[in-house]
Amino acid sequence: MTCSHCTNAVTEEVSAIPGVTAVDVDLDSGSLKVTSDAPVDFDRIVEAVAEAGDYTVS
Repeated sequence: MTCSHCTNAVTEEVSAIPGVTAVDVDLDSGSLKVTSDAPVDFDRIVEAVAEAGDYTVS
């Protein structure tokens, strides 16, 4: 991820997952922090990140 468009795309897709209450994307580190009020399946997060663009979770 290199720009605010990347951040916005990932934030939008991950925020749409039921139960997610906050998403924090850090461009400098390339990290993603997801806060939820219920358990969220890790694979669903991976799918949402991929749907946002050419991004992967490692």
